[in-house]
Amino acid sequence: MAEQPRLGPDTDVPEATADARWWRWAQLVWIVPVIAVIIAGWLGVRSVLSRGPTIEITFETASGLEANKTSVKYKDVEVGTVTEIRLSEDRSRVVISARLTPQARDLVVKDTRFWVVRPRITGGQALGLGTILSGAYIALDPGQSKESHRRFEGLETPPAVTSDTRGRQFILRAEDLGSIDVGSPVYFRRVRVGQIVSAVLEPEGKGVTFRAFVNHPYEQYVTTTSRFWNASGIDLSLDARGLRLETQSLLSIAIGGVAFEEPPDAQAGAPADAEAEFTLYQDRETAVRQPPKLRDRYVLYFDQSVRGLSVGAPVDFRGVVIGDVARVSLDYNRARASLRPAVEINIYPERLAASLREPAPALDPAERHAMWRRFIERGLRAQLRTANLITGNLYVTLDMFPKERPVKVKAGAEPIEIPTLPGGFEELQTSVANVMKKVEQIPFNEIAGELRTTMKTLDGTLREVNGLVTQLGTEIAPDLREALKEARATLDRAQQVLAQDSPVQGDLRTTLRDVSRAAQSMRNLADYLERHPEAILRGRRETQP
Repeated sequence: MAEQPRLGPDTDVPEATADARWWRWAQLVWIVPVIAVIIAGWLGVRSVLSRGPTIEITFETASGLEANKTSVKYKDVEVGTVTEIRLSEDRSRVVISARLTPQARDLVVKDTRFWVVRPRITGGQALGLGTILSGAYIALDPGQSKESHRRFEGLETPPAVTSDTRGRQFILRAEDLGSIDVGSPVYFRRVRVGQIVSAVLEPEGKGVTFRAFVNHPYEQYVTTTSRFWNASGIDLSLDARGLRLETQSLLSIAIGGVAFEEPPDAQAGAPADAEAEFTLYQDRETAVRQPPKLRDRYVLYFDQSVRGLSVGAPVDFRGVVIGDVARVSLDYNRARASLRPAVEINIYPERLAASLREPAPALDPAERHAMWRRFIERGLRAQLRTANLITGNLYVTLDMFPKERPVKVKAGAEPIEIPTLPGGFEELQTSVANVMKKVEQIPFNEIAGELRTTMKTLDGTLREVNGLVTQLGTEIAPDLREALKEARATLDRAQQVLAQDSPVQGDLRTTLRDVSRAAQSMRNLADYLERHPEAILRGRRETQP
């Protein structure tokens, strides 16, 4: 084996070096997986970010809803999809899970509302008809809160007004619900300008609170002096002006309604703020009536039935309404141990200003009471009158009766008692009762006996007359017939004598002419003697030629 030469330090031999191109290719190979991992991570993050929030909505029923099919919409734009439908733990409700789009993240806040849109008719309108073909969907109404939320209680009925509707909401307070319900229209001069959005019983149970929403631009007509009243059904009245029938619209007859306006004699007020409170009156007449600032309470005691008299009935003085009935009750009279109807009335001094020729508020209560005491002492009395013969409603009227027995009012009595008189049907019943008493005093039995005797006498008289008539026909009638024939013959002869060409007529004319000449001679003689009275003694003188 040949021996290899040794290489010394000074020997010029080339050294081996590493190949850099392989390392570069090795680095390029690892770049691909890194890029893939980065792309996968980016896609994962993007997928997570693009999924949007998942929310839960609780409803009473899942009618018309299907998982992975039913949409969640806002302004008819799809912002999510129902992913799951399950029962709650107590099985009393249905829990809907829905995944929203990222754009809807800001819409789901604490006061956001959800409801199911289905075909329905409410407030005189047909809503959700498009879902007949496309199917039901969940509608979303974003709230004003800034707090994000993921669990919601769904509404079983759609809200009357959504958050993006322009207008104002006002609070109305009434004694009862009447015919008004959620969705009932609100009218201004018979134009529909809004609707009732809620009706809630007050916590004390003494009334009902309504929320009325008036759309833009009609909210400007709701002022601080506006009056609201129940415009439901038909307002039918029968009075001196005849039969009147009023209604806001056919829709208000079916589902009720509310109307408002300013009283005719009120000054224009400023536009009312949102959530302003108003009283809801029973009718327009009550609403537009100017509320009195002063009132005096008086009491009336009647000895007749007050059926038909109700609280609020008018109190008038000779046809002018000056107050109303405040209370109808019974009063126990200890002295007579009897019950009698007691009617308390309100009289508004402001309505007497025209009669007093001075502003009524200028009189203090003592002066007003003294004035009414003087009226009572001069004959002021109260009566019940019938306001409507059909309904039987009564009202109280005041009038002066100077011939009535004077009544002295006790000083310091509160409230002052105004004496009463029977009136209306009570007075008619009293008159009828008096007539009946007089009729009862008539001796009908004696009259009947006398009438029976008179009838017997009359029967005998009639029999005699019958016999006389028979005798007249058989005995007297022939003689009477002969007498009539002779009278007719006499008349014929008289007619012949009085004929124009009869001799008697000629002799009568000659005689009349002779009488006429004699009368003329007597007239001439009288004239001559009047001129010559001495001719009676001396005779007639011959006239000298």
